[in-house]
Amino acid sequence: MSMFCYQCQENAGNQGCRFTKGVCGKPDHTSNLMDMMLWLSKGIAIYAEKQPVDAKYGRFITEAFFATITNANFDDERLLAFIHQAMKLRHEIAAAFPIAEPLPEAATWQGSSEADFRNKAEEVGVLATENEDVRSLRELIIYGVKGMCAYAHHAEQLGFEDPTIYAFIYKALASTLKDLSVDELVALTLETGAVSAQTMALLDKANTETYGHPEVTEVNIGVGSRPGILVSGHDLRDLQELLEQSKGAGIDIYTHGEMLPAHYYPELKKYDHLVGNYGGAWFLQNTEFASFNGAILLTTNCLVPVKDGYKDRLFTTGVVGWPGVKHISDRKANAQKDFSAIIELAKTCPPPTEIETGKIVGGFAHNQVIALADKVVDAVKSGAIKRFVVMAGCDGRHKTRNYFTDVARELPKDTIILTAGCAKYRYNKLQLGDIGGIPRVLDAGQCNDSYSLAVIALKLKEVFGLDDVNDLPLSFDIAWYEQKAVTVLLALLALGFKNIRLGPTLPAFLSPNVVKVLVENFDIKPTGDAAEDVAAMMKGE
Repeated sequence: MSMFCYQCQENAGNQGCRFTKGVCGKPDHTSNLMDMMLWLSKGIAIYAEKQPVDAKYGRFITEAFFATITNANFDDERLLAFIHQAMKLRHEIAAAFPIAEPLPEAATWQGSSEADFRNKAEEVGVLATENEDVRSLRELIIYGVKGMCAYAHHAEQLGFEDPTIYAFIYKALASTLKDLSVDELVALTLETGAVSAQTMALLDKANTETYGHPEVTEVNIGVGSRPGILVSGHDLRDLQELLEQSKGAGIDIYTHGEMLPAHYYPELKKYDHLVGNYGGAWFLQNTEFASFNGAILLTTNCLVPVKDGYKDRLFTTGVVGWPGVKHISDRKANAQKDFSAIIELAKTCPPPTEIETGKIVGGFAHNQVIALADKVVDAVKSGAIKRFVVMAGCDGRHKTRNYFTDVARELPKDTIILTAGCAKYRYNKLQLGDIGGIPRVLDAGQCNDSYSLAVIALKLKEVFGLDDVNDLPLSFDIAWYEQKAVTVLLALLALGFKNIRLGPTLPAFLSPNVVKVLVENFDIKPTGDAAEDVAAMMKGE
């Protein structure tokens, strides 16, 4: 058995992970099960795209696809459970809505054993599409849909759904089993971007109506004297339920990685024992989880291969899985998840080891920045602010990502950095100062909150009376890592943004011809030398 995967930025040599294990630590047998689950989900979509169906099919696909995002689930048993559920749902929908026309094999294949699934998986992966350009566009659509599924799943967990999003997911997945032309696939890619923006808007609504609009907030990055639980990932509902259940337990709750922006929400910051953020981006977790000393909760990606030094203190929940790690089950209808086991363990642990001190400021989501619009506009008109640079996206292990720190340092003092996602950890603790009281780094939140940056830009376009958002003094210098970043990129393109730098490498799944289309139509370009890129961005190039 061997694997092929090139969905993330760190894939081997930017050519794809092959043979027995990916750079992320995903083994070949796990990768193949994911390929099988995706293929069967496409089979469900063949039936679901033709008529209105129960939302349970959309909920299943969004959760299943979320589980295949880089660094989310490494547990074969959990993936096999998804496969069995896919087979069950596909049989059910096929019986309810029989189709007379010839069907692709994904809609009809029969198998029941683990051996059946593993054997078939070797035939249905990425390389099953031989034409390089068709494969590239199909995978670009699939990875955009994966991120869309993650955002839709988060919204659904808060009670917000949109059947038109599910309908598009069916259409997009089914399309990858059809003999579409390159032009048709390019059009579908742009539609993926439009629905991605719609999905991100839905999640923004879900988060803000549930927890309030983010507020400018100082977050402590030191530690207290009590035992703690460290919460990583992205899921705000998991954090809120843990906070509610741990009130009065004598423990503190800390955020890690992409959970930092939880401190900005009024309904979450009201909990006194949400005391701070510990550490930095996801890829540092092996050392930071060890020094935290307490219990750890992984709510979504990004999980890296687990070390024995903290394995017995780690809990996963939701789509996350690692063999042998304790998993907190999904919540039942009208009930919370049960976090009692992790709370009880935390009480027995020593307090965290301090690794830094101080505070960082965030909470500059669209509602907050638009409230400051007059101040921002005055600063632009007076020349105090010369340019905005969007440096959002993902962080990662590559030393080449020091580029983004270098850019932040190179940018003139009359520029503002707009950020979202864990890319911020490359520069959010630098002392970059402010412009007339406006911090030079405006953190809008998680990668899930990247929609805020588009809303801010579109509002500034309106305020300045411009016909084209690309006429703003605004540049994009985006760090990508996994599939949600692909979703954000496609959403930006659909919203009309051009001239985007993308790095530290262009995606391996983009064929030369597809790159040419993106360059010619949207002026997508790779990141280069930090000083040279800054000089070009200041010229609007």
